[in-house]
Amino acid sequence: MGRMMIGVAVVLIALGLAAYVGTDRVSVTALIPAFFGIALGGLGVLGLKDRFRVPSAYGGIVLSVIGLLGSVPGIPKVIAYLGGGEVARPAASIAQSMMALVLLVLTVSLVKFVVAERRQARNP
Repeated sequence: MGRMMIGVAVVLIALGLAAYVGTDRVSVTALIPAFFGIALGGLGVLGLKDRFRVPSAYGGIVLSVIGLLGSVPGIPKVIAYLGGGEVARPAASIAQSMMALVLLVLTVSLVKFVVAERRQARNP
């Protein structure tokens, strides 16, 4: 799971930088995905060590759920935007929804990993 978290971290950092540059560097909030990526990358590096695999996965779950809750509101905005509706900041909404989708995949993967680890610990 460490490698997956590092991969997601790279994607989120790239997303944050693209959003920041794509919005003419107007707001630092465009870098929020990058900040989450840095934190997830740190947890991913920890997760490469056997003794920290499960604890880093728990940390990744907490962090990804927090990021998911903050970015999910972008999805309806993108749907409205794609349907021809008006959206105040389309670039921000697109970045939010992309972050939400990436973090949803990570959250599901981490939960499956933790459940499998717990089952394996009970039935060696």
